[in-house]
Amino acid sequence: MMSSAELLPIFVSHMSPSPWTVQPPIPSVAHMLRDRTLLGILCMIGFATIAPVMDAFAKATPSYIPVMEILAFRFGIQFASLLPLALAMGLTYRPPLRECGLHLIRAALIVCATGLFFTAVRYMPIANALSIFFVAPFIITILGGAILGEDVGPRRLIACAIGFVGALLVIQPSFADLGVVSLFPLGTAMCFAFYMIMTRKMAPRIHPIALQSYTAFAACLIILPLLALYDGSGSALLDPAMPHGLAVWTLIGVGVISTVSHLFISFALRLAPASTVAPLQYLEIVAATALGYWVFDDFPDALTWLGIAIIVASGLYVFMRERAQQQRTLPVTKAP
Repeated sequence: MMSSAELLPIFVSHMSPSPWTVQPPIPSVAHMLRDRTLLGILCMIGFATIAPVMDAFAKATPSYIPVMEILAFRFGIQFASLLPLALAMGLTYRPPLRECGLHLIRAALIVCATGLFFTAVRYMPIANALSIFFVAPFIITILGGAILGEDVGPRRLIACAIGFVGALLVIQPSFADLGVVSLFPLGTAMCFAFYMIMTRKMAPRIHPIALQSYTAFAACLIILPLLALYDGSGSALLDPAMPHGLAVWTLIGVGVISTVSHLFISFALRLAPASTVAPLQYLEIVAATALGYWVFDDFPDALTWLGIAIIVASGLYVFMRERAQQQRTLPVTKAP
């Protein structure tokens, strides 16, 4: 039974409007789309601002904590946070066996990508590692043409090649000091590119929160047995240690910030077109530079800045060409 307070709006809505009554304006579809796009842009800015904080927590974690244990906290907290949310929103379901395999492969890719990146930032500035990682859009563009059959023109391929040259400018001075570790962000970009190709195939039929919770659960299934197997082995990568002091807070920080940042980017891509919000991800480099200078006293040199500028310019050109291509392929609808 409905109360009078609930009935009143329904009753009023069926009355003929008085000539003296000012009717509230009905929002247009275009206005609502603009609001959604603006909210998506704000979500992407939020992601780009706080995502480097996760990398800073990983870098600040004491060296006696192995990288695999940092990953356990990163994905464990994400799973523990997102699964109740997915259950409350009714977004979970039992995936078929074939899809379970896809979730495991996707999780293995993001575990490798994150592990390589966390290892890299232990030895090199966050901004340097992040700028090298931003060759990922170029790899995704190339893979999109090779695997998904997407139309990739010669201009975008040239822009991708120029972007890789920019990455080499960032890698070169780091390679002289760190050796193969300076290539880890490139490995991150490669793993992340395949991860995103899989995401493109799976995302249309799975809600972002459910997809992220399944990925986190699959990542835990990969990480936790490895930590148990190598417990007491002395491996710098896999032998877990009991965290204490600063390590407790940095590990919690990695997990919490990664969860929040991934929610930001998931909703950014759900609310606004990817071609609109994707270029804003380059704000990560600005945030990472500021954070690295403030916390770790790291600041890129002139050659690194040149490489970053080339990567960002090439990436923005690729995004603009993809957006123009999408607009050309959209169906034209005539007004009745």
